[in-house]
Amino acid sequence: MEKSILITTPIYYVNDKPHIGHAYTTLAVDVLTRFFKLQKKEVFFLTGTDEHGAKITETARALGITPKELCDKNSELFKVAWKNLNINYDYFIRTTDKHHEKAVKKFVEKLKEKNAIYEKEYEGLYCTGCEKFLTEKELIDGLCPDHRTKPEKISEKNWFFKLKDYLKTIEELIKTDRLDIEPGFAKNEVLGLLKQGLEDFSISRQKERVKWGIDVPFDENQIIYVWVDALLNYYTGNSTKKFKEYWEKGKVIHLLAKDILKFHAIFWPAMLLAVGEKTPDEEFIHGFFTINGQKMSKTLGNVIDPNEIVGRFGVDATRYLLLSQFPFGHDGDVQESRFIEKYNADLANGLGNLVARVLTLATKLKIKSPRPRQTKRGGQKLKVIDKNIKDKISKTQKNYEKDMQNLRLYEALEEIWKLISFCDGYIEQEKPWKNPKPEKIINNLLYCISEIADLIMPFLPETSEKIKNQIKESLTSKSQKTEILFPRI
Repeated sequence: MEKSILITTPIYYVNDKPHIGHAYTTLAVDVLTRFFKLQKKEVFFLTGTDEHGAKITETARALGITPKELCDKNSELFKVAWKNLNINYDYFIRTTDKHHEKAVKKFVEKLKEKNAIYEKEYEGLYCTGCEKFLTEKELIDGLCPDHRTKPEKISEKNWFFKLKDYLKTIEELIKTDRLDIEPGFAKNEVLGLLKQGLEDFSISRQKERVKWGIDVPFDENQIIYVWVDALLNYYTGNSTKKFKEYWEKGKVIHLLAKDILKFHAIFWPAMLLAVGEKTPDEEFIHGFFTINGQKMSKTLGNVIDPNEIVGRFGVDATRYLLLSQFPFGHDGDVQESRFIEKYNADLANGLGNLVARVLTLATKLKIKSPRPRQTKRGGQKLKVIDKNIKDKISKTQKNYEKDMQNLRLYEALEEIWKLISFCDGYIEQEKPWKNPKPEKIINNLLYCISEIADLIMPFLPETSEKIKNQIKESLTSKSQKTEILFPRI
């Protein structure tokens, strides 16, 4: 893997506040960023908000405020949610940022210079909810499949991008994995779309219809289409020379949900090819969320606010509960009713109980651990005594690192919890409290929970630090009190 990595979330539309769907993707990028940094990679984590388009105007009008006031208010809500989830992004881009607007205009001018766009009259079905044109075959009973509303039939003169000129090149990039689309179902879906044939797409809207957006620099009557504006955030970044180096020389990884796959896997690389820029290296697509078997919907009242989960379970527990629901990259159902059950089983009775048990035994039996050795990652590591334990740890590390490199976060968590279960079994088998010489057993267990602390760091950073501090405390203090990591609910 390249030494430097630019990793991104989609930018989130600010017509409403953040929900757990947004949190899921952003948490995944945060976990991967922390992991890559432990691997001594230089990583730039980009996230932000998408702030233009007709939908913003409509929502702002209904609230009696300006579009900019709505964007300022809701963009801040995303920042607060990410802070509450201990998400450490490098830059939070807003599409109303002046540097972004300037760069978008420059990019569109370059498309014109390269003869990649042209003007034509167009008539089509437009869904304001999606902010995109739909074809008849995409409709279900004449309605938008996502918003269940009838799209508006509009006719206007727009600027169009010559998408068809780049489809063969994009197909070749995807087939050879130079644009690596994962998981396999997503790659096959994109190749299927390319086989169907795609038409050139509009990159602008009439200003009389959509007033809130970035002006087309060479046409005073047109606004740049919100999707073109939004996709360019990955390229405009934070406008520094260093960021450009990440884009040009590093590995570029986009994480996104499958409902925006066509825009990211076809439209976006085509635009970049048109101006002679590098295309993304990898796009990882995760599935759809349902809540208790139903699609997330404000009407159904089942939209879950991540801040509420943090308030109830704590930061690290929330991070774990969201990412351990189902394999990353698949559709899955979030059952709120199971949060307490999973918290108690995996965190309170699993990880928390194991750490408390081992440290209590170490203190009670007055175990003095061997001198820690220095690790290649910095810090210290306890020595292991038993070869079988060492082999178990080595196998866990190997599987975990392979899963993380391949963005299999759920499976990486499973490896950690297998090790936790192994340690519980080891305690029951060896019964150190009955052994006249328990030092070897306890030192093996201390080594294991030290390793577990390292492995959980990208997922549960606060808990990882607490475990390391508690190990140190138990070996240097006479106190038998150990802080409960996850109090049972």
